Amino acid sequence: MHKKGKTVSFADPPVITGHAGVAGKKEGEGPLGGDFDAVFADTTMGQQSFELAESAMLRDAILRALSAAGKSPSDVDFILSGDLLDQCMGSAFAIKDLDIPAIGLYGACSTMALSLGVGAMLIDAGAKCCVAGTSSHFCSSERQFRFPLEYGGQRPPSAQWTVTGAGSAVLESKGEGVRIRAVHIGTITDYGITDAGNMGAAMAPAAVRTIHDLMEDSATTPADYDQIVTGDLGAVGTKLLYQLMEQDWGIQLAGHHKDCGMMIYDLKSQDVNAGGSGCGCGGSVLCSHILKKMEQGALRKVLFVATGALMSPTSTKQGNSIPGVAHGVVLEV
Repeated sequence: MHKKGKTVSFADPPVITGHAGVAGKKEGEGPLGGDFDAVFADTTMGQQSFELAESAMLRDAILRALSAAGKSPSDVDFILSGDLLDQCMGSAFAIKDLDIPAIGLYGACSTMALSLGVGAMLIDAGAKCCVAGTSSHFCSSERQFRFPLEYGGQRPPSAQWTVTGAGSAVLESKGEGVRIRAVHIGTITDYGITDAGNMGAAMAPAAVRTIHDLMEDSATTPADYDQIVTGDLGAVGTKLLYQLMEQDWGIQLAGHHKDCGMMIYDLKSQDVNAGGSGCGCGGSVLCSHILKKMEQGALRKVLFVATGALMSPTSTKQGNSIPGVAHGVVLEV
């Protein structure tokens, strides 16, 4: 492992040997519906609460990823997972019966990149097999962070739709698959945004910081990547990302960048305002659509930058700003 600036690169890059992205009904009706490993028409998953439904969805993704890698839970050294719910309960209840040493992570919607990054460093440190995963559910997240579902509050155009979905990836020191060449653990960035209905604006500055710093550390430009993929900036955050990158650093991302929050839904027909959000947004899209395209040879080098808004119901009620963070992972075939 070699660290330059804030970016860690690997002489012997960890390999993603199995992965799975699963989603709910609305996500399955979007442009990427055919790429998900499973689409659940019943987003209660047969459970008694939406929170347990989210856990069931994440567990399904984890088991599918393990199966794809030819592994069982007993083969795993560590599982790294997190979500948006209080004390990461979505992950805890998903993995509590798998008998795997667990590391809970909270990066809000950046958790997929964070779990991959920490997992890759554990592999480099000597672990043989790690599992990374994350999830979100529209119904569980909405009633925790915004309003009760029964309230039926109107959404501003800048608001995003929390994705019901989960993603999981198996990392190993050896094997066939997409490799993690480098990891950039992001720095918390706060531009003073307080509007919980505008997550894109809160997260975009952190994405700018991570993308710029990673490219500076690695002496790369946007043209060196087949795609730079952000997790869930949505339409508002993507516009700000382009503006800030050009204004602050003279870098043009348009034509090199895609956002999972704008890919997972049809923004014109699915009534999701500014696009998708949530841990499961970047997680499900990366672990299905993106990694499949890389394995098929359509993409060879991807910079995946998942963004997170580090708010809580308490911080919002107290009128605090919404800090953002973005973690970057360089993926290469």
